[in-house]
Amino acid sequence: MAALLTLLPACPAVAGEAAGGARTHAGNPVIPGWYADPEAAIFGTTYWIYPTWSDDYDRQLFIDAFSSPDLVSWTRHPHVLDVRAIHWARRAMWGPAVVAKDGRYYLFFAANDIQSDREVGGIGVAVADHPQGPFRDLLGKPLVGAFHNGAQPIDQSVFRDDDGTYYLIYGGWKHANIARLKDDFTGFLPFADGRVFRQITPEHYVEGPMMFKRDGRYYLMWSEGGWTGPDYSVAYAIGDSPLGPFRRIGKILQQDPSIATGAGHHSLLHTPDDRWYIVYHRRPRGETAANHRVVCIDRLEFDARGHILPVRMTRQGVEAHPLR
Repeated sequence: MAALLTLLPACPAVAGEAAGGARTHAGNPVIPGWYADPEAAIFGTTYWIYPTWSDDYDRQLFIDAFSSPDLVSWTRHPHVLDVRAIHWARRAMWGPAVVAKDGRYYLFFAANDIQSDREVGGIGVAVADHPQGPFRDLLGKPLVGAFHNGAQPIDQSVFRDDDGTYYLIYGGWKHANIARLKDDFTGFLPFADGRVFRQITPEHYVEGPMMFKRDGRYYLMWSEGGWTGPDYSVAYAIGDSPLGPFRRIGKILQQDPSIATGAGHHSLLHTPDDRWYIVYHRRPRGETAANHRVVCIDRLEFDARGHILPVRMTRQGVEAHPLR
């Protein structure tokens, strides 16, 4: 059965309007409610965001999705993945990562916040025929269900290289791993040295890794600081291979006390006409509760050397940009 749809208006206090009432900017946050760890994607002519429902761990039992034709008007697709579809998950469904492949959609997620290899949980993968789900368990068990190289199996992202190879990049507890996915996402292929999980932890890394490629170089991005505090932030490094080594460049997104604190755990949108956007969560000014986080979008730009410029957090958000 198709999920119910809810059209979400931008907040009139922050969304810009043109003459006649048409909105020109989305406003930040772009969607109402407490959400975090947003995964952003473009499927065809539609933008998508898959965030974590930001609540007590025992209430994080589903994942919603949001779609937009223009970055301004967003439609909510509730419970595209629900704990009832994942028999081994019981709490803390976190940090979705989504990939379209061969006409199907794969949603990677973390569940249960395991603290040791004696617990059941870790990173799972679900599959659906549509980006709005419903997603069903692909494996019936975690894809990564144990600690490797000290990395808690959370905060997964998927990177596709130019040769068609898919990599899983993940890790909490200040350790980042990369592994080469099988073509059907049911497991992993070892690297040339026989190892399955390679550690690529950059300097000052904490969690929330993601990778992209631009002009032949590999960018590894991650979150630093404590996720409950105002110092949460995003930094990045550059390397010549998805396996590194990665040279840390610095932070590009951090708190602006006049607007928000705790800015981190992001993803990126790259449009066919070469616009870049950063999709991230932040804690609204005056909020102190750990789970009071909202999803925002701002522009991401590069200098002539290919370095990422510092991101300016805004309240008005980004202007409308339909995909064609």
